[in-house]
Amino acid sequence: MRVLRGRAETIDADRRVTTRLLEIAADGEPAVRVWTPHRQVAFGRRDRRLEGYDRARELADERGFPSVERDVGGRAVAYDGEATLAFARADPVADFRQGTDERYERLTAAVERALSELNCESVRGEPPNAFCPGSHSVSMRTADGSLQKLVGLAQRVRQDAAVTAGIVLVDNRGELAAVLAAVYDELGVAFDPDSVGTIAAADGQIDSGVIRARFEDALIGGEDAADVTVRSVT
Repeated sequence: MRVLRGRAETIDADRRVTTRLLEIAADGEPAVRVWTPHRQVAFGRRDRRLEGYDRARELADERGFPSVERDVGGRAVAYDGEATLAFARADPVADFRQGTDERYERLTAAVERALSELNCESVRGEPPNAFCPGSHSVSMRTADGSLQKLVGLAQRVRQDAAVTAGIVLVDNRGELAAVLAAVYDELGVAFDPDSVGTIAAADGQIDSGVIRARFEDALIGGEDAADVTVRSVT
């Protein structure tokens, strides 16, 4: 298994690193990456078809969140450049028509395990009108019993490899909710800022280095340490 660590110098260069995960997996070797992306709002493929898309991108840029388009996922997500982590695991695929549910289940279980080790209680599912809504999400339960979304997952499958990836919100809830509210409003997509959760709000461990290590270990799973090769992206 190959593990890539660190962040490339620019947003574009950093996205190419993630593309390398698929290339490594296509050659037969699983690959894992957990990192802190540059500050940005990453729009999904579904966003591009909406009338307010161009203005939504302008609003993100005006708030200091450079706008980009991503290949995985449906709706916009925001990274603050400091307290938002991304994670991904790429695996070889023998038959692209099979294995999607198993990959989602494996990554969801890994997320739950990492959050538990960070003293953050989680539940599967998401609240109504969450950011990047989808059927593969992990949330926290607030004191009043409502849910706030912590993690969203997505998957991209090619004929020879698949990458299952996600975002985990660590801190800085207010700024992330504000930029997402502006963007989603312009897109005309329902969004509730109160649906945004963070590990910090759940009283979990919020040291980004510790969180990265926990998620990386969880994504690697039971792989023998001798079979894991670590490389820096810089």
